[in-house]
Amino acid sequence: MRSSRHKGGGPTRNAYIRILMSIMDQQEPVLLDVSRLVWRAWSGVMPTGIDRTCLAYLEHYRPSAQAVVQRGHFTRVLSPSASQRLFDILLSHDAGVSRGRLRMAALLQAFSGRRLPSVPGQFYLNVGHTGLDRRAHSAWLAQARVHPIYFVHDLIPLTHPEFCRAGEAHKHRLRMRSVLENGAGIISNSHDTLDQLSVFADAEKSTGTPSTLVAPLGVSFSTPEAGKIRKEKSSKPYFLVLGTIEARKNHFFLLTLWAELARRLGDACPQLVVIGRRGWESEQTVDMLERCAAIKAHVLELPRCNDADLHAYVKGAQALLFPSFVEGYGLPVIEALACGTPVIASHLPVFRELAGSIPDYLSPVDGIGWMTLIENYAQPHSERRTEQLRRMAGWSPPTWAAHFAQVDYWLEQLRVKHRSGRSSSD
Repeated sequence: MRSSRHKGGGPTRNAYIRILMSIMDQQEPVLLDVSRLVWRAWSGVMPTGIDRTCLAYLEHYRPSAQAVVQRGHFTRVLSPSASQRLFDILLSHDAGVSRGRLRMAALLQAFSGRRLPSVPGQFYLNVGHTGLDRRAHSAWLAQARVHPIYFVHDLIPLTHPEFCRAGEAHKHRLRMRSVLENGAGIISNSHDTLDQLSVFADAEKSTGTPSTLVAPLGVSFSTPEAGKIRKEKSSKPYFLVLGTIEARKNHFFLLTLWAELARRLGDACPQLVVIGRRGWESEQTVDMLERCAAIKAHVLELPRCNDADLHAYVKGAQALLFPSFVEGYGLPVIEALACGTPVIASHLPVFRELAGSIPDYLSPVDGIGWMTLIENYAQPHSERRTEQLRRMAGWSPPTWAAHFAQVDYWLEQLRVKHRSGRSSSD
């Protein structure tokens, strides 16, 4: 794997405008794989961090994109009109789940017919790791003769298989091999993730040399009105933990701390708001949520939360708690800081890369340290919380506009490179 990374300050304003005009040229549409979004919408689940990244790419490339959908062993490139109809559904925010499924079913019929050919040399963007572990994917790439661009979110199934579903490590190894062997380019959310991919490539003795780009994910949080928080929340100070309930997120650790705080502080115990659906390897956490009498009055679990309420919960929290054992990016950390909300997090390299010295960092197993900080932050005039608010001064979160300025510039450079390669081989 090529160790060099794309550097530089990005394009000038005039260069960026030329890049956008080139990318929106309908003679060279971007092929955007939306398979993950299709099947997530079909199942009616709330979007995860990867889903939100896929949606951001759809928003950005929609004007010039044609949809690619994988289903089983086949891959379809939709016509421009069918692509736009599918994009409308995937970006709809007000359709109910049942209605969305009916509309999805109607549209699925639209691309169940003949296969539309892709144009050799087009960029194919796969942002969701979809289908990369299947032989059919490599076969389609060879047939379509496109230039695959992959987004690598993390290597957690390989570095920490104990936190993933059985068999996921094998699948992810196949995915990363496909990225290295087939990719014309790789986009990574952080240098930490790209470093891990380089270690994997060395271990695999990969001969692939895709170009790479590190482009931090953007924040799209708006600042909500303080009064839009759900009525279930009490007037007590509260802390927030955000993300799918799974072992690597360390919810069980927090709930154990909260049981101790509740027994010791009684009614003075702050509230913990847990936002996220129940996932895998979470049996102990579920037992605590359902059976621990000590935390019943002090923990609020919200499996589903709309964007307005989510933003309000983040904005009003004493702090976001993020005691994860491992993360590929940790978007909630950036979103909380963007809202002016302090963060107490595990001392992971990716968090320091993105947030610097602003959060308070602790070991994910330092129970006394976490409890001490939580009690301090719960006070009306917390010195530790005030210190972190001061550290936020002058900090700006990464934006999607900056992300896509980098990606567009990089893609245009790759496009010129591949055109030059074709010309020299003629």
